[in-house]
Amino acid sequence: MAGLEGQPAFGFIGPNWFASVMGTGIVANAAATLPIGVPGLLVFARMVWVLAVVLLAAVVVATTLHWRGHRVTARGHLDDPVMSHFYGAPAMALMTVGAGAVLVGEPVVGRDVAIGMDAVLWTAGTVLGLWTAVAVPYKTFTTHDVQEDSAFGGWLMPVVPPMVSAATGPLLIPHLPAGQWQLTMQLLCTVMFGLTLLASLIVIALIWGRLARHGAGAAATVPTLWIVLGPLGQSITAGHTLGATAPDALPAPYGTAFEAAGLVYGVPVWGFALLWLALAIAITARTVREGMPFALTWWSFTFPVGTVVTGTSGLAAATGAHLFTAAAVVFYVGLLAAWAVVAVRTAHGVYRGHLLRAPA
Repeated sequence: MAGLEGQPAFGFIGPNWFASVMGTGIVANAAATLPIGVPGLLVFARMVWVLAVVLLAAVVVATTLHWRGHRVTARGHLDDPVMSHFYGAPAMALMTVGAGAVLVGEPVVGRDVAIGMDAVLWTAGTVLGLWTAVAVPYKTFTTHDVQEDSAFGGWLMPVVPPMVSAATGPLLIPHLPAGQWQLTMQLLCTVMFGLTLLASLIVIALIWGRLARHGAGAAATVPTLWIVLGPLGQSITAGHTLGATAPDALPAPYGTAFEAAGLVYGVPVWGFALLWLALAIAITARTVREGMPFALTWWSFTFPVGTVVTGTSGLAAATGAHLFTAAAVVFYVGLLAAWAVVAVRTAHGVYRGHLLRAPA
């Protein structure tokens, strides 16, 4: 790794590295939700899920070595006004891999192991995500140096994990005892849906204002604009998955009301997601023409788009509309292209050592 230039290999492993796990895992999960059948797609999805499991293990080991050998740097991540927001990535990585175990991993590890993996990873990710949703904004409010142009897509990272919990938690509801256990899970997921939804609306407004007053900012941070698609797509997904389990978990008439609410909420939000997607594409294309260096922020092109795929697939399942079916396929093709580019460039950067150096 000549690119390290004498720096330690694990000296600067931050929580942002978990974005590679999120971006890989969502490729598998989104494939499982597509409203059409493609020969060999689920086999491909299982292979990608196994890769996500390996990546998760590798990043956990690298992070552990970083904390053991570079404790001062590691402790400083939470105090950093940029890096601290990426503490949401580990929580979402855990839950993405856990959901994949149920969606595509069962033929690989067996039904009981798949459910057990999801239960453990969902629980760990939810606890960590609730912590980041409080701890990181608290640091922003009290100790971080925040300027008028500080808001960026990464501000969403610590508050989005509870929405991932809301979207993936329903996968576990059928495996819980009927009655209070299922009811409690349904209600907790709905509470976390609201937590992220309202917090995300505030942050998205701040990002919009920053763009209007100060422009896109540094080229390396432009990919984080795509993170806005994360809470939008994941909330549409959560509306669908929570609606699917509501009739069995909630008493009448609220179960069917929640089922209908998933569609009533999802279609308008899908429209705003398309608006933001168009803006993100335009700003990114403009930045690429001017020069946009590769960085781990490029993983923002993957997971958020994947949530739009799962959300669109949910709308297609609920309505049977060819519009949503076609859109889900188009978005998934885009996700595959983005993931292939970012994964190859990340692997090259790690091999050469450039991505392991101290951040500029």
